[in-house]
Amino acid sequence: MFSRLVFGLGLLSATALVHPALAADARTLQIFVSKDKQSLAVYDGADVIATSKVSTGKPGHGTPSGIFSVIEKQKYHESNLYSAAPMPFMQRLTWSGIALHESNSVPRYPASHGCVRMPAAFAKQLYRMTEMGVPVIITDAEVTPRPIEHPALFHPDAPEPPPLLSDAVLRPAIGQLPVQVAMNDVAMPRAQMQPAAAPISAEPIRILITRRTQREAIIDLQTYLNELGYAAGDPDGMLGPASVQAIGDFKAQHPLEIGDDKSLMSDALLRAVYAAAGKGEPPNGVIMIRQGFKPVFEAPITITDPRLALGTHFLTAQSVDLENGTADWLGVTLANTLSSQTMKRLGISNLESSIISGTPISNALSRVDIPDETRRTIDAMLTPGSTMTISDAGLGHETGAGTDFITVTHR
Repeated sequence: MFSRLVFGLGLLSATALVHPALAADARTLQIFVSKDKQSLAVYDGADVIATSKVSTGKPGHGTPSGIFSVIEKQKYHESNLYSAAPMPFMQRLTWSGIALHESNSVPRYPASHGCVRMPAAFAKQLYRMTEMGVPVIITDAEVTPRPIEHPALFHPDAPEPPPLLSDAVLRPAIGQLPVQVAMNDVAMPRAQMQPAAAPISAEPIRILITRRTQREAIIDLQTYLNELGYAAGDPDGMLGPASVQAIGDFKAQHPLEIGDDKSLMSDALLRAVYAAAGKGEPPNGVIMIRQGFKPVFEAPITITDPRLALGTHFLTAQSVDLENGTADWLGVTLANTLSSQTMKRLGISNLESSIISGTPISNALSRVDIPDETRRTIDAMLTPGSTMTISDAGLGHETGAGTDFITVTHR
């Protein structure tokens, strides 16, 4: 208790605002950086527990906006890009050079080379406060996480309720007594119900829901061509010689409609392979899972009204109740204007209607159809601090080895 009080007093000297109750679980912390206000806020759930002024990137060296997480921490670090400039209490956000760090120059206007500068006392205390993987959301304009409720959100599997009257038998009692209910003797009282099994790992998972790219389509194509007896090689998302040969052999036996066979990889080819493999229509979305900065799972999903943009949304599971099978989620929507080339590549014709009106997060969740088996797999992995990103743009180039899903919305 004493150390907690001292820690709180230390933060008080370094920040503009501190909530009296510090986070009991560092996994549920979130950091929000607002570039227009040049400020940083630390949230524990929906509560702000610390704020500070910051200095982000100056013109020509702008700090990217988007969804990041802390992927490396060093108490003392020197810049690899700018003459070994000192970066004490560095918390790295990208391998390309963006980080939170201490500075003796935090003028509360953009002045850095892209990093987020913080006052010395605050940077030191924030470093002590966070763990690897804490989400960091950088936005052009300030956003605030709000509670989100939607039936499509993930939650731990609830335990089965005990049998009540489902196996009861109505029968006449002996003599003239009224009809009574004979219950199964093995029915488990509600007080003895067992909660859902805890996840194998307590480490939060990172969920990305996005549109399928050609990589996922090629992996499916290779997988199903192999199943059909065409030697397409390992399903790696690359159209190597074996895959090219397998596609040619398949087309020779399954001619496509005239006009549809202009490219090696086409929608018509994919639909034909799916049909031959008995897989129905090709999905247009994918859900990916990372844990501990490593990919662990991905599966196809369906996005309804695909010509409408989904938008960019970020959600966190703040509490996960295994006994009752519930989870509380918070969410924010980030501004993300897609270029005309990106919209054409993704097949999006309407960018605005479902993003800026009504309830954009709920709109997006309502358009995502996740197979039951996939949902059960993810439900069983859910822990406090797990996050979910919904984005049209897919895997950003900053996402890679040793990162969570990184979504850049603006540079």
